[in-house]
Amino acid sequence: MEGKEGTAYVVAVSMGYGHERAANGMRSFAVGRKTILANDYPEIPMGDKKLWATARRSYEWVSRFKTVPFFGELAFAFNDWLQRIPPFYPRRDLSEPTLQVKEVYALIRDFGWGRELIEKLAKHPKPLICTYMTPAFAAEEFNYPGDIYLVICDSDVARPWVPLEPQKSRIKYFAPTGRVAERLKLYGVKEKNIFLTGFPLPMDAIGGKEAPQTTHDLGRRLCHLDPRAIFFSRAYIMLEAVMGKQFCEGVSKKNGRAVSLTFAVGGAGAQREIGAAIARSLAPRIKKGEVKLNLAAGIRPEVGSYFRREVIAAGLGEALKDGRVTIFENKDRNEYFSSFNKLMMETDILWTKPSELSFYAGLGIPILMTEPVGTQEIYNRDWLLQVGAGADALDPRYANEWLFDWIAGGALARMAWNGFVNAPTHGAYRIEEIIKGKDTSIPALPIVV
Repeated sequence: MEGKEGTAYVVAVSMGYGHERAANGMRSFAVGRKTILANDYPEIPMGDKKLWATARRSYEWVSRFKTVPFFGELAFAFNDWLQRIPPFYPRRDLSEPTLQVKEVYALIRDFGWGRELIEKLAKHPKPLICTYMTPAFAAEEFNYPGDIYLVICDSDVARPWVPLEPQKSRIKYFAPTGRVAERLKLYGVKEKNIFLTGFPLPMDAIGGKEAPQTTHDLGRRLCHLDPRAIFFSRAYIMLEAVMGKQFCEGVSKKNGRAVSLTFAVGGAGAQREIGAAIARSLAPRIKKGEVKLNLAAGIRPEVGSYFRREVIAAGLGEALKDGRVTIFENKDRNEYFSSFNKLMMETDILWTKPSELSFYAGLGIPILMTEPVGTQEIYNRDWLLQVGAGADALDPRYANEWLFDWIAGGALARMAWNGFVNAPTHGAYRIEEIIKGKDTSIPALPIVV
């Protein structure tokens, strides 16, 4: 933390994966190329550690308990109500702080929540980029001498992400969508403190401002998602203009390469049973080499063990050995994000909750959505549908039928293209230029609300 090379301190929290995933996308310009976990760093005070542990246990317990009939749904509904996002229209003043905001500030002011970390960083001040609101609030409250930025990790945002007195705050926001940028104004954030950047996707998967890696991966992906050239025949002129005449060169549709499908659970391990149902349904096609299944278990060994048992029970033990089925599990969180980003570059279809992973549509990956878990994910689902980059997954028990109908009809190729064209890709690049005070050479994002 102290004086190492890098442009900014990037601070996240380990609750779920969303906040760390956003931070991970900015590691290339972070001090020491590392992110700082506000709830788990060396010499964190015991008081802070307990407060963060309570918040994390509550988050994970509610996410998993939701599946319990009645009581689980009731507990989840109450927690979701605390973070509710009101209807956007009609535009009106929504700056009144919520109970959750007041509670966070009480803990910061009465118990010094976050003070030690902020004072440690203040010894060698640099721009401070937070992907969760509490460290940003603490930084302002304890007079951090550098600029303070807050990255929003969903396609819309709740009032708890904005300070008690937003009109007086110097916190600056990086908005992933036009809706977030406009919503923050309703909450009272000054317009000069709002930057529409897009979500900070991993730079390695983009490859530079011209996005050569993303374009290359999309070209390969489109070839496998449109075997009958239905989408190609309708969009050829547009595809040729962007991808070049030979964008399928070396990826012949006759080379037998299986479609790569990734199913990813959330940080709390919710919806793992869907992954098991997918494996059972696709077992015959996996055995024939028509599809490669990747089950992303994250850093939860119990989820990895569950997937392994279910894959073997589906008669896919040999496929697990020879790589036709792969269970991605990691012990280390940084290792998880690195391996997941590499996996996305090879993935043709991503099946997951409409979490922050919705923004991976910007890499040209079609998103099949499971049921949203919480208000933010409902808005993420709406955003994905709006940009045409995702669709609600149908019954996973019959994926061996409908999924391949969608591939045969070119629907998933169309979604991949829509994501590439309509969803933001260069969020991390825009953020880096802003904190360095540079005029960006990347085209501005449209205000799509």
